[in-house]
Amino acid sequence: MKLGVFIPIGNNGWLISTTSPQYMPSFELNKTIVEKAEKFDFDFALSMIKLHGFGGPSQFWDHNLESFTLMAGLAAVTDKIDLFATCAVLTMPPAITARMAVTIDSIAPGRFGVNIISGWQRREYTQMGLWPGAEHYKRRYDYCAEYVTVMKELWATGHSDFKGDFFTMDDCRLSPLPSAPVKIICAAQSDAGTRYAAQHADYNFCASFGLNKPKAIELSVARLVKATEETGRKCGALILTMVIADETDEAAMAKWEHSVAGTDVEAIAYRDAQARDDPSQDKYSMPNRRSIEGTDKLPTNQGVLCGSYESVARMLDEMAEVPGVEGVMLTFDDFVIGMEQFGTRILPLMRCREKVQAVA
Repeated sequence: MKLGVFIPIGNNGWLISTTSPQYMPSFELNKTIVEKAEKFDFDFALSMIKLHGFGGPSQFWDHNLESFTLMAGLAAVTDKIDLFATCAVLTMPPAITARMAVTIDSIAPGRFGVNIISGWQRREYTQMGLWPGAEHYKRRYDYCAEYVTVMKELWATGHSDFKGDFFTMDDCRLSPLPSAPVKIICAAQSDAGTRYAAQHADYNFCASFGLNKPKAIELSVARLVKATEETGRKCGALILTMVIADETDEAAMAKWEHSVAGTDVEAIAYRDAQARDDPSQDKYSMPNRRSIEGTDKLPTNQGVLCGSYESVARMLDEMAEVPGVEGVMLTFDDFVIGMEQFGTRILPLMRCREKVQAVA
C-alpha cells in the first residue's frame, strides 16, 4: 500500500478547532515534514490549494501558501519522494499549468504530478472575479476533462489544437517535454466526479468517514472500481485519513477529545453554507455523505484513526485489505510529532508495508 502525506499548506492543518495544535504554514514547516516522509520511505507528498478560508475563531484556512511554488521548493530539497501540486482549474489556463509542471519536473525528474480540483467553494473565485456562475456546478467535470486533455496532449507531443466547449488551442506549443508521464490525481466523490476520475485520472482520493472506521471506505472505493471497469482504465483509490496516535488508546483518545471540545462551529457552518450553493449535489457528494454518516459536526473533513501505535497500524492494515485500495494519504493533529511517531512506532507494525520496509 502506498503512503502519502497531505502537507499543511494552510494554518492548523485539517482540524477545525481552537483547541487543536495551532500553527501557521511555512516552507520550513513543510520541508521538515516532507524530509521526514522521505526518510520513512513515504511514496508521495501532496499540497492542496485554498484561496479563501472558513473564518471563525480558529481563522480556519484563512492563511495559506500557494501549491506549485511550494512544491517547486520542496522538489529542490528532496531526492526520491513523488510530489503533487494542486491546480484550481478556474485560476490558470491548462497550457500554463502544463508548462509549470514541466518546470518542476526539470527540478525533480519523474517525481511530479498534478492534483486537479474543479472548484466547489464559490467565494474562492468571486473574490477575484473568476467565478463563471452557477452553471459551473453542472459542468465542472466537463471543464476538468477538457483541461486535462489539453495538458496531456501538450505533455505527450508538445502541441495541441484542441477545440472544445471551454478551451480552444491554436497551434499551442510546449517544449521541453516532461521526462516521464505526469500523473493526474483528483478527489471526486459524486457520480459525475467518479466517472471523470475513471476516464482521466491516475488516482482518485476516496472519502473516509467517522472515528476508527477503517472499512467505512468500502462504498467509495467500490464505486471507483466499478467506474474504472466501465472505462477500461486504471485509476487507483487513495484514502484520505487522519492519524492521532499515542502510547495507549486512552492517551490518543484524550488528544482527539481535546480537539473536539474546541470545534469551531462558525467555520464549519461557513464551509457547509458554501457547499449548499451547489444545486447539482448527489447523495455521494462530500457534504451529503458527511450528513448521512453523521460526521458533519466533527472538526475535520475526513475519517480519523485514533489509538495506540498498535491500534492505528492494525486499522491501516484493515484499510489496505479493501479491494481497490492502492494507498493512503495521511494527515496528523501535529504533523512534525505525528510524522516521527508514525515512522518510528506505527510503520514498523504495518503488515501492508512489510515488503517496502524489507527493501528499504
